[in-house]
Amino acid sequence: MTRPIVVIGGTGPEGFGLALRWVRAGETVIIGSREAKRAQDAADKIKQKVGASAKVSGLENVAASAAADMLVLTVPFEGHATLLKQLKPSIRSGSIVIDTTVPLAASVGGRPTRTLGVWQGSAAQQTAELVPSGVSVVSAFQNISSELLNSESPVDCDVIVCSDNAEAGKEVRRLAVKIPGVRAVDGGKLENSRIVEQITALLIGLNIRHKGHSGVRITGLPEIAYN
Repeated sequence: MTRPIVVIGGTGPEGFGLALRWVRAGETVIIGSREAKRAQDAADKIKQKVGASAKVSGLENVAASAAADMLVLTVPFEGHATLLKQLKPSIRSGSIVIDTTVPLAASVGGRPTRTLGVWQGSAAQQTAELVPSGVSVVSAFQNISSELLNSESPVDCDVIVCSDNAEAGKEVRRLAVKIPGVRAVDGGKLENSRIVEQITALLIGLNIRHKGHSGVRITGLPEIAYN
């Protein structure tokens, strides 16, 4: 039996798209939001899309983070640190926290095609500093278009997974490939997430310029690398 997945910020486009894809794959998903009703409304919307067998529910963020030990952060950077401080008492030791956050300049009124400097080096490294001891932080899913996640088409994109905990990284790669079309690549240590986060700003610029939904593919690696 697979562990439930809590998607914090699951009412937004990225979080909802990830939740939808995992529910379609048969995973149990709990959507977290600042308001329990909004979370449940999003869960009901997924049930309408997937069917009565969909294993999805909605809770307020703190209650959601206490309900499982696999958490996915899909929140804007401006609220990132404040939310983590709020959630910290409810996050269990031994949990995996997957951070999809990108510190885009748009969060402070700048351009979405630039990232902000983060004191710790990246949003994911900031998360590692703020979560309780014994929690593994994994950086992933920054480069997948929310529009593609919310469609019914395969997602033509590789997910680069970075973590200082090899087993946690492997667990997240197994989760990533449940999304049709996705390959998962071990991106090394968590500090490499700063590079992955910056790629997102580049992709946004490409999408604006060419009116598309670009992603990344890593080529030239042996097949065993994509898992």
